[in-house]
Amino acid sequence: MTLYSIDPSNGKQYARHTRMHTEEINHVLEASHQAYLSWKKTEISSRAEYMRRAAIELRKQKNDLSVLMAHEMGKPIGQGVAEVEKCAWVCEYYAEKTSSYLERDIIQLEDQTGFVCYRPLGVILAIMPWNFPFWQVFRFAAPGLMAGNAAVLKHASNVQGSAKAIENIFRKAGFPDEIFVNLTIHNKQVAQVISHHRIAAVTFTGSAPAGRMVAAQAGKYLKKTVLELGGSDAYIILEDADLEHAAKICAAARLINSGQSCIAAKRFVVVRSVEDRFVELLVDKMRSVQVGDPLNKATEVGPLARLDLRTELHRQVTQSVNLGARIVLGGEIPTGPGAFYPPSVLTDVGWGMPAYEEELFGPVAAVVSVDNRDEAVRVANDTEFGLGACVFSEDVDRATRIAQDDLEAGICFVNTPVRSDPRLPFGGIKQSGYGRELSRFGLLEFVNIKSMVVG
Repeated sequence: MTLYSIDPSNGKQYARHTRMHTEEINHVLEASHQAYLSWKKTEISSRAEYMRRAAIELRKQKNDLSVLMAHEMGKPIGQGVAEVEKCAWVCEYYAEKTSSYLERDIIQLEDQTGFVCYRPLGVILAIMPWNFPFWQVFRFAAPGLMAGNAAVLKHASNVQGSAKAIENIFRKAGFPDEIFVNLTIHNKQVAQVISHHRIAAVTFTGSAPAGRMVAAQAGKYLKKTVLELGGSDAYIILEDADLEHAAKICAAARLINSGQSCIAAKRFVVVRSVEDRFVELLVDKMRSVQVGDPLNKATEVGPLARLDLRTELHRQVTQSVNLGARIVLGGEIPTGPGAFYPPSVLTDVGWGMPAYEEELFGPVAAVVSVDNRDEAVRVANDTEFGLGACVFSEDVDRATRIAQDDLEAGICFVNTPVRSDPRLPFGGIKQSGYGRELSRFGLLEFVNIKSMVVG
């Protein structure tokens, strides 16, 4: 079986990759385990030097890598360059911080010495999606490798070129060959890898249904999992919000990566007294962006990653309109090649509509009007997801209390867009998954937190 990359801007085949067979997979996993046995004894300072070299290599290649992403999944080239820079940042961050993060904690006992130390687990399987083909991988790989683990990657089928480029970056940086290896495999082979006795744990980013299957398979073998799943992030715009600022942030947050982000703003919960003005401003911002060839540096919104994704997004829009939503911008599939979908705004969105209840993975903003702050909180929490949320208000203390105490999400921001940052833990609750990536919390997800007592 062959894995294909189709350029979503024109529908043409970009690359093809030969799938690994069982014997090759087993060989890789055994080799990765052997490499781990040596790597875990490597001084953290040496690991850090390799990781810094990876950051250097990323920056050397950032233009070529951004072109690769544009061809494989349609990311606008400027956003691709920014993604590679962010990967270099996370490498440097863990190169600097890991030593202190893994220092043992001394526990005072009566007449004995106790301490907690942090030891690696082994070979970690990372199952990653296509939407941020470099960042999704590096935000696991940098802390995972710095902690002393080995990693094998099952990347999305359409971004195998990116997966191989990441493997090559680690090798050029001097990491042992088997410490980070890409598995060119089909989704149907994932269960075989999870069950392999050399896999110590699994991290997965993707949809909730796929996450449940991964968790069930890993649970069958009592293997630790971290799941970062979908989101239907609510951005609350209160009556005292700076509407110009809110609309600018909301449009950008909705359109990042052409709307294909788990933490992209998706539902805009607006107090009715300011709804008309906010929608007017939001439409102006959404209408003004440049849609087109992702290789054009001026492009802000490229195609969706695949035609079937566009078909599904349009189904959600159409069904929502049939149930009473109103299109005020976009909402129609354009003519011509590629998987393009226009920036779109829906108003009068309510319960029972796909635009209210489902994750819209594309450049479509759903506006839900509410009467007051309490209803805004209820609507924001009225979802199976719990990844990110944001509150806009000129009363920062009030907005902070709402975000901190009332919103059911793992990541909450005030007057600024939800985003990932190496310094902050990243992850969700409810159907958005469990566990955390990034910061010290992400590093500690894949270590053995070992208690020690010396008499």
